[in-house]
Amino acid sequence: MAQHLHLSMVLSLLLITLSLINSDVYAARHLLETTLPEFPALPKPTLPELPTLPKPELPTLPKVEVPKLPEVPTLPKPELPPLPKIDAPKLPELPTLPKPELPKIEVPKLSAVPTLPKLDEVPTLPKPELPTLPEIPTLPKPELPTFPKIEVPKLPELPPLPELPKPTLPTIPKDLPIPSLFPPHTTTSP
Repeated sequence: MAQHLHLSMVLSLLLITLSLINSDVYAARHLLETTLPEFPALPKPTLPELPTLPKPELPTLPKVEVPKLPEVPTLPKPELPPLPKIDAPKLPELPTLPKPELPKIEVPKLSAVPTLPKLDEVPTLPKPELPTLPEIPTLPKPELPTFPKIEVPKLPELPPLPELPKPTLPTIPKDLPIPSLFPPHTTTSP
């Protein structure tokens, strides 16, 4: 049911807006120029003065005497009887074990490192003898054939171009008004 109510409100608002739309621009101006009716100023309501009520006086309450609490007697500290000493049984003595003797392992001695003889002079190696390469015969340079010279024909000389006269622009008088592309818009309505 509530959906129909909203739909009817939307349709009524749409009908009002469509009836107000006009093809001219003056309809919007007409809407802006409409004035609301003036309502007469209503007098301000005045409230009657409320009577001032006297402050209520509270009666003073009598002081209540709190009775003293009876004293709690202090109890003596309880003395605990001493605990009897318990004789712990002695542990049997463990026999001492003899230290195990490890067999001695003989480390094999390394053979003596041979000492290299000291060389006062570094021996020179003989130069290797390379086999001689066979001689490669030299080829004669090929002779290129000579091409005959081509004679380029000379172009005929063109006649000189005639000189054109320089164009002269007409002068515009200074008194002419310059037309504007955008005329000023009128703000008054016809």
